[in-house]
Amino acid sequence: MKSILKPLLMVAAMATGMTAVGTLPALALVELNVNKGNVEPLPIAITDFQGGDALGAQISQIVTADLKRSGLFAPIDKSAFIEKITNPDAAPRFDDWKVINAQALVTGSVSKEADGRIRAQYRLWDTFAGQQMSGEQFFANDANQRRVAHIIADAIYERLTGEKGYFDTRVVFIDESGAKNARKKRLAIMDQDGANVRYLSDGRSIVLTPRFSPNRQEITYMSYESGQPRVYLLQIETGQRELVGNFPGMTFAPRFSPDGQKVIMSLLRDDGNSNIFAMDLRSRSTTRLTNSTAIDTSPSYSPDGSKVVFTSDRGGRAQIYVMGADGSGQTRISFGDGVYSTPVWSPRGDLIAFTKQTGGEFQIGVMKTDGSGERILSSGFQQEGPTWAPNGRVLMFFRDSAGGPKLVSVDLTGRNEQSIPTANFASDPAWSPLLE
Repeated sequence: MKSILKPLLMVAAMATGMTAVGTLPALALVELNVNKGNVEPLPIAITDFQGGDALGAQISQIVTADLKRSGLFAPIDKSAFIEKITNPDAAPRFDDWKVINAQALVTGSVSKEADGRIRAQYRLWDTFAGQQMSGEQFFANDANQRRVAHIIADAIYERLTGEKGYFDTRVVFIDESGAKNARKKRLAIMDQDGANVRYLSDGRSIVLTPRFSPNRQEITYMSYESGQPRVYLLQIETGQRELVGNFPGMTFAPRFSPDGQKVIMSLLRDDGNSNIFAMDLRSRSTTRLTNSTAIDTSPSYSPDGSKVVFTSDRGGRAQIYVMGADGSGQTRISFGDGVYSTPVWSPRGDLIAFTKQTGGEFQIGVMKTDGSGERILSSGFQQEGPTWAPNGRVLMFFRDSAGGPKLVSVDLTGRNEQSIPTANFASDPAWSPLLE
């Protein structure tokens, strides 16, 4: 059986000391077709990982929570287990798992290496076919214990659905605390499940609209520390920060290009018009992409960088438009009732997510890139700002209720809505790419 050695990095140019050794998967019968529309969650049994004292149970719990939150898996209560796994390397008694309808089974172990690292390994079994589907082991330092669990959950998700997972990711957002009329806003980052919150700013200045680089652990965001909104770049791990540029007037909604070499944004001039500009981060040269007497804002690149989606009220109210990355071929694609805002292109390239205000409520929806097939995934009071998981299957946004905003996720079916736990109010989420 061939082994594969794969180094994993926490951030660019900073190794975590985590590696994975994988085994070649066997053919199996169990699988999930996530493209067929309504998907019945797959019953799966996830045993506590052996060894490592409480760490084995903790890793099992995180894997279970990740898979359950996806809406595609139905973890079976451990009290129903018949077989007690004592040797995760040995084949289980498949009949004991079939009788409780566990179509897939996860076993694993955790141990401490002589050099202080943790070794975590798992095996994924197809209980009805009676064979192993995949198995890997990972080495990590203490700081990456939770990442091991997320990576294992991603591996199981990918093996059973055929698509990349999204659990080994982070979300940058605005942490909001204090009275509503004197809200303290801090730039913060956390794991996608709400764990490991870390603050990236001190709250002395208002910060808004953080957005991840698609290929680096870097974000762009706006800050009012100079009295005017200015766009900054921040290296998350080092804390190094730089001003993108001093533009006349107000600056809004900065986002990276897919290659991370440009930032696209909306600039408000003295005449009250807002147009879209792109800045090359290497040369710092700026290119104007729209030139209208309306408000053009909220630009977002397609994943191949060839097009940009944005909103404009040039037709009387804010609607969604698409243009070439050079500003050519500006075409309106939304024609529904209401006001559209915050469009963002899916990383898969097939859909555009948006916020829509109509009939006294706010809606989070998606449409195809030509504007057809509009679907509303969530409706409520004052909710907005969708951001895509890197696999293009889940959206996160923020909803203002009970005195302040909180983060919520929803999948493309619209039926699997989940609250994201945060200690304080939270808004403006932006999902990272998969960590490396």
